[in-house]
Amino acid sequence: MFTVRSSILKTLISSNFSKFKYFSTLNNEIKVCIVGGGAAGFYSSQYLLKHLPNTQIDVIEKLPVPFGLVRYGVAPDHPEVKNVINTFNKTAQHPNFKYYGNVSLGKEVTLDELRKAYNIVVLSYGSEIDTLLNISGEDKKNFMSAREFVGWYNGTPGLEELNPDLSGEEVILIGNGNVAIDVARILLTPVDILKKTDITEYSIEALSRSKVKKVYMVGRRGPLQAAFTIAELREMLKIPNVQTIWRSADFEGITSDTVTSLPRPKKRITELMLKSLQEAPKASSDDKQFLPIFFRSPIQINGDSQVESIDFSHTVLKNDRAIATNDVEKITGQLVCRSIGYKATSVDPSINFDDKNGRVVNKHGRVLMKDSTEIDKGLYVAGWLGTGPSGVILTTMNNAFQISQTIIDDIKNGELNCDEKKPGFDYSKFRAVTWDDWKKIDEKEVECGKKLDKPREKIVSVDEMLKLI
Repeated sequence: MFTVRSSILKTLISSNFSKFKYFSTLNNEIKVCIVGGGAAGFYSSQYLLKHLPNTQIDVIEKLPVPFGLVRYGVAPDHPEVKNVINTFNKTAQHPNFKYYGNVSLGKEVTLDELRKAYNIVVLSYGSEIDTLLNISGEDKKNFMSAREFVGWYNGTPGLEELNPDLSGEEVILIGNGNVAIDVARILLTPVDILKKTDITEYSIEALSRSKVKKVYMVGRRGPLQAAFTIAELREMLKIPNVQTIWRSADFEGITSDTVTSLPRPKKRITELMLKSLQEAPKASSDDKQFLPIFFRSPIQINGDSQVESIDFSHTVLKNDRAIATNDVEKITGQLVCRSIGYKATSVDPSINFDDKNGRVVNKHGRVLMKDSTEIDKGLYVAGWLGTGPSGVILTTMNNAFQISQTIIDDIKNGELNCDEKKPGFDYSKFRAVTWDDWKKIDEKEVECGKKLDKPREKIVSVDEMLKLI
């Protein structure tokens, strides 16, 4: 006769109880609400629907239309990056997925209401306010953020009236990440090339009248700390009738030995910068100019009511930090775009939010309770809202997948009890936009785009969007 000692039996029961609980939980429908219809929201939905049985996912988004920065942040001349939308469309076809656009957390619905209606809530509404320079003159006319400029040419609702003044010959971009290069490329690329993209028609009209000839891109640190990627730089170097002009002094001390010892990605981009510096052809009088500048930190914006120039302090690097010196350089420019990063905001008072760093307080995606180190069970954060604004779409995908696996692990390990049957939320009381409604908007945009020989012409007015459904 087979027997098991009571102590061994206890161990077996203890070690396997969480697994039994996990499979028991999977017999119930787990209701998940994801706040934010951008990349983080869709990637989280995709992973959970694939790996967590019996999951019903509702995605809410404050705009009527989905895809967030994939729609409104990716440059119009980068259609291949937007191909991830095909994956998102497949996720949206899942029978357990529902989309509710035109619904804002903190306005139409509160976090407390969502917590009562769902077993799990994932916050993923991103970062959408700008980090400020906090220097004199930031309020002057024709000083704006790169985020606003990108939103203007990409058709973000509310930014169509930005009307940047492109009548001056010089533009200054403060910051040297990929967003700054995107702005530089749009300003310098021939309009005939841009016309074939999904850039808005009103921005094409403005760019066709543009007098901009020089675009300065200024960074606080040196070439080895440049934030743009090699792919973005390659594109800049290939723009027709645009000369890239580097300052040789910025590359002093960067030797072949220095480059050889760099990690491969940084080595390749540094080699490309040095090659461009050495091979720069003679400029034609008709050429436009892209002028990257390093070791400069803005200290003051000059001009009466409108920007005329910026004073920059020369910087030196100490422990990889840019330290300002007393040497000052004035760079003239009639339009300035600040591109030094984004922050998120708290849209609901119940969110445990770190105002200083602009993100939800969390531990590996698990949101912490206010004034506590304890996990707020059932509440998670994914994407830039939890990590801060860094990385590309692939980074966001990996983060969303990791957080989704954390949710699954928490259920499996008995850390998260989803046994309680939740009612979900009734969005019919609002003018919520469903996925079928979005497809009507999508079809109209594509139809309007065909008339202009482009992929789509975005509808920028929320009211106009809602009239189509």
